[in-house]
Amino acid sequence: MGLDRSYESDHAKWMREWLVQHPRELDEQKIGRALWWDKPAQSPETRRRAAETRVPQKPYYYDAN
Repeated sequence: MGLDRSYESDHAKWMREWLVQHPRELDEQKIGRALWWDKPAQSPETRRRAAETRVPQKPYYYDAN
């Protein structure tokens, strides 16, 4: 039983066609990604201080004891 690699979901087809009709949306997507996901690299000093101030977490977070 082989895999049919030519299958494309209805949503994927719609998105592909929509992006062809709205090419500027790719630029908007990149701007949104940069805003919410892409973060600048932290300096080694910042990473070291963050590691030093980290509080150990309990194995079971909701345990009150």
